[in-house]
Amino acid sequence: MAKSYKTSQLLVKSCVVIVVVFSWMPLLSHCAKKPNVGLARKEDIPYIKCQVCEKLASQLYHQVQSKQAQISPKKISEYEIIEIAENVCNLKKQEADWILKIDIVEQGDKLQLVEQSSEGQCNSECKTIERACQEVLGYSDTDAAEYLYKNKPQLDSLVNFICKDLTKACSSKPPPVPKDRTPGEPFIAKSEKEAEMEKLMKSMEGMPGAPGMKMYSREDLMNQKFGGEDAEDDDDDDEPDFPSKLGKVLREKDNKKYDWKERISKGVVDAGVKLKSHADRVSNRIRQWWTSKKTGSKSSEL
Repeated sequence: MAKSYKTSQLLVKSCVVIVVVFSWMPLLSHCAKKPNVGLARKEDIPYIKCQVCEKLASQLYHQVQSKQAQISPKKISEYEIIEIAENVCNLKKQEADWILKIDIVEQGDKLQLVEQSSEGQCNSECKTIERACQEVLGYSDTDAAEYLYKNKPQLDSLVNFICKDLTKACSSKPPPVPKDRTPGEPFIAKSEKEAEMEKLMKSMEGMPGAPGMKMYSREDLMNQKFGGEDAEDDDDDDEPDFPSKLGKVLREKDNKKYDWKERISKGVVDAGVKLKSHADRVSNRIRQWWTSKKTGSKSSEL
């Protein structure tokens, strides 16, 4: 009798464990399917690649038009168009800033790319659009640039050429979105100052004489992970006329008889050193601005 009672107790406990495990399974499944913020969701690309292609074609058209207006009456070169085409899908470049304004919205069994009025934080949706853009254009960027340069097409013709003839991105309808698709993160707009700061850093990236310049993420800014944190503010040593020093160097008559190539090389090196110095000062000012901002916010919380 006692043995039978123990057996029944064991069965009851086993059933309870099974019920608990099964009740937790949907939650565990939901956690497992939660998208990793900051990484592209490759599974979403088939649903948006045609729309991405249309938008990148539109960006190519308008950015080339804008560049032409800037340098008018000079005509835009094929190289300049290729440069735009190579950068339009690279979030590290200004030509791809359009991606930051796009929100992926689920509407029924479709995903729609909805353009926002301002740039947003770049998380998984942003990276997904970038990845889709890169997959669509791929190695066809030079072909698209050549078509733009030689044919000077209207926008509709360019979209048809890139998305139907060249890449086939819009040759068929996108498949329906699965009903159990995990929604993406909400669109979070950047502040104007944050957007301006990122544009400044992008414009300075790769500057001659300042190879150490780099983009900082929002997390880096929060943790004050800046390059050259020990740099002191040496505004007193600023030399606002540093570009003119290049001409001065070229005109100098040194005791040593440099030939013209050596003079130019020396001038370029000197100008590069000055540029790097100014870039370091800008980085230092950004660090100080951010530190004071954090200190102010902590004080207000207290």
